[in-house]
Amino acid sequence: MSARQGARDLAMGVRFAFTGGREGWVRAVLTAVGVGLGVALLLLTTAIPSALQSRHDRERARNDMTYSSVVKKKSDRTLLVASTETSFRDLDVRGRLLEPEGSRPPMPPGVSKLPAPGEMVVSPALDRLLKSADGKLLRERITYRVTGTIADAGLIGPHELAYYAGSADLHPRSDSGRTERIDSFGSKPESEPMDPILLLLILIVFVVLLMPVGVYIAAAVRFGGERRDRRLAALRLVGADGGMARRIAAGEAMAGAVLGLVLGAGFFLLGRQLAGQITVFEISVFPSDLNPTPALAALIALAVPAAAVAVTLFALRGVVIEPLGVVRTAKPSRRRLWWRLLLPVGGLGLLYPMIGKGRDNGDFNQYMVTGGVILLLVGVTALLPWVVEAVVARLNPGGVAGQLAIRRLQLSSGTAARMVNGIAVAVAGAIALQMLFAGVEGDYTKDTTQDLSRAQMSVNVPNGVSLSDATRQLARTKGVRHVTALSSGSLGNRPKEPGHTSDLTIGDCRALREVARLPSCHDGDTFVLRHTEDTDTPMMIKPGRTVYLDYSYNGEPRGKEVAWQVPANIRKAKSRNDPTGYERWGVLATPAAVSAQAKAAVSGQVFLGLDTSVPDVREYVRNTAAHVNPLVDPMTWTSTTQSKRFTSIRTGLFVGATCVLMLIGASLLVSQLEQLRERKKLLSALVAFGTRRRTLSLSVLWQTAIPIALGLALASAVGLTLGTVLLKMTDTPVRVDWAGVVAMTGIGAGVVLLVTAFSLPPLLRLMRPDGLRTE
Repeated sequence: MSARQGARDLAMGVRFAFTGGREGWVRAVLTAVGVGLGVALLLLTTAIPSALQSRHDRERARNDMTYSSVVKKKSDRTLLVASTETSFRDLDVRGRLLEPEGSRPPMPPGVSKLPAPGEMVVSPALDRLLKSADGKLLRERITYRVTGTIADAGLIGPHELAYYAGSADLHPRSDSGRTERIDSFGSKPESEPMDPILLLLILIVFVVLLMPVGVYIAAAVRFGGERRDRRLAALRLVGADGGMARRIAAGEAMAGAVLGLVLGAGFFLLGRQLAGQITVFEISVFPSDLNPTPALAALIALAVPAAAVAVTLFALRGVVIEPLGVVRTAKPSRRRLWWRLLLPVGGLGLLYPMIGKGRDNGDFNQYMVTGGVILLLVGVTALLPWVVEAVVARLNPGGVAGQLAIRRLQLSSGTAARMVNGIAVAVAGAIALQMLFAGVEGDYTKDTTQDLSRAQMSVNVPNGVSLSDATRQLARTKGVRHVTALSSGSLGNRPKEPGHTSDLTIGDCRALREVARLPSCHDGDTFVLRHTEDTDTPMMIKPGRTVYLDYSYNGEPRGKEVAWQVPANIRKAKSRNDPTGYERWGVLATPAAVSAQAKAAVSGQVFLGLDTSVPDVREYVRNTAAHVNPLVDPMTWTSTTQSKRFTSIRTGLFVGATCVLMLIGASLLVSQLEQLRERKKLLSALVAFGTRRRTLSLSVLWQTAIPIALGLALASAVGLTLGTVLLKMTDTPVRVDWAGVVAMTGIGAGVVLLVTAFSLPPLLRLMRPDGLRTE
């Protein structure tokens, strides 16, 4: 056969797809819809890296807090910036106070004019929230007048909550680094080496999320296979040989795939516009940021039609198409197991050399990891038809519905397995990822040591703000049960360049008992804490000696140091962990024991015990803190904290898994409808002969439930195997999160049950005797 003849046969198949009557174009449309959904998700996947990079670029371009005050001197081009970030329920709100020091200050990205004192420019999302009924408590906290909006260039996403407000009383470096002087916005990109295990997680996430898409596209190009084969038999009758019939079938599949590319591009453009309207796991992107990488988009455009041709030819390799029919309608030969087992065994062989590598022996070989995981997951699609065939051949159904279902599965077990392959691959990958995430999560999750039984929030009070006033207002806040106020500073043995240093903690007797065990306490008392690792305090804290608060080093101006004489009656006390879990050392002093100048040289912190049964109690605390001073920093305590990179990868997995599950649900629904359409006349005939609709409906449910149960069982086995290998590769103890396994399996089964429920109304419409009518 010449290349020209093969091309003519493919072109004939393309024409048959659109001019072969209703059967031809219906099959082409079904294939195109299925392929289009998969292509749209692939395009979205290739666009995600560019969208994330755009978010990072905009975040870097507006960066203004270096926590180092690089610009020391005031000039015509400098700007004072203060961070007033806050939270509203589960949402982060990015806030900045701006005060220009000259006529040519730098402008934040997305802002055309700096707001005047008392005014602010806001993001569109924050503007909507402030105007809504849900934003009542936030309006009490952010009281500036809105005079404009921040353009897209100044936001990382369309749903980000952000504002810039004008101020007239900012002072750099007077409030724990929350105010700085800058002469430009933006920072240089910083490249930190990625943890090898995090790189492995990213690689596995991409493979696991994309594999079900590829499996689904491969299944979509085989929609309507039985009717297509009957049309091919008619072609044999008019003179086409077997090879020509297969190439024509490949041409039909290629036509559907090409049409699917067009629909996929349309679905992607539609989805890109919708992406700007939704937020998934607090991540939102601008539609303009979702731009697929040109090289990957071109690869998809070439690979999908080529895959359609290859899959069709592979599917027809064992089908004998004769002029009077298709031999496949007879009982098929038993599937062979040996070559199907080679795929998962080969995958394990690629992953085995990296067992025990861990994070201390360099990066994992990305090609071996990718190849090994792909082979294991492809092994699910290869083994499932054999498993379904072997099981249904031995089933002995009882009722009529069971007999109809089992007989149908025995005749077309491959079709039933293809419908389940996508969900089985997704569940297998999800179980493996769940095990891997659960296994390494402890390495990226640290205890905060914060004692939530003693306090649930803390408020840092900057220098220059009265700690006593802040404490009184916080104590009167709705939902606050008790407050503990402490001030902290550092003592030096000299006013400049001290050789020894110690800590000073100021508070009333009740507050000091939160950090030490005191023999007795009255206002005016002082105590010294001893610690085995603290060698400076015994040398410098002696009765009658003068020490200095707010001491200075080279490059810092003198004259602000505060002298304090150690009282003669200072007593010893034993330290205990404070509510943050920190064991303090140095000197403890009650308010009457220090001067007003000394109190002004220390920073305050208020620990809050909350009545968590009060709705929005944390919002009330934040509102009070904002009224005390916009720079007061309330913090919500948690028992653990997690690596931002690890959290970002997990968030990306959740977003991707959501999209894949939506695709799988849509694909199963299309596949189910296609199966019902092919059996329309059979269903109508059974109804015409008196079969009850309830019986037929149950048979369809059994036809779905049995392959799904087998597919989920196989997926669980492969997922557990892959998860175990990945944990051994990361040198992590193997532990099966059975709750996660059950959850992943249940989600997969739930998707199938939901799709089956949606397919019941079309099934009832097809079960009519007039379905036997043929024009």
